[in-house]
Amino acid sequence: MDQPSVTLTQRQGYQFEHRYGPGIPVLLSDEPAPLGTGQGPDPVELLASAVGNCLSASLLFACQKYKDDPGTLRTDVKATVGRNERNRMRVLGLAVDLHLGRPAAELPHLQRVLDTFEDYCTVTQSVAGAIPVALRVLDGTGALLKG
Repeated sequence: MDQPSVTLTQRQGYQFEHRYGPGIPVLLSDEPAPLGTGQGPDPVELLASAVGNCLSASLLFACQKYKDDPGTLRTDVKATVGRNERNRMRVLGLAVDLHLGRPAAELPHLQRVLDTFEDYCTVTQSVAGAIPVALRVLDGTGALLKG
C-alpha cells in the first residue's frame, strides 16, 4: 500500500514549510491575518486545492484513456467555512466547477468520462464522507454538462 508523506516544519508564527520529498519544491503555508501573514495557502485552501487537483487529474486521466483531449482544464473550488453545532469553525462544503478547454461536441467519449471519473478521485471520495462536495462540469463554451 502506498503511504505518501509530508513533513511540516514551523518557519515562524503560523508559517509552515511542507516537505514532500526529494526534488519537490517546498510549499509554504500560512494562516491569514490576524493569526498569520497570509504568505501562503492556509489549510482550508490546501484542502480545496487537493480536491480540485484530484478531480481535475481524474477527469484528464479518464479522457486520455478514451483518447479524448479535453483541452486545458481549469478548476475553481470555493470552500464554505462556518460554525458547526458546537460553535467550532469547520469546512461546511466545497463547490467545484471543472471547466473543459473544448466544447463537448469535440469529445466523443465524454459521457462515459462524466459517468465514471469521480469514482476514481481518491481525495474527493475520501473527503466527501465528511464534507459535501458539489461538482459541476462545464465545457469550453460554458455549457453545463454535469451538476
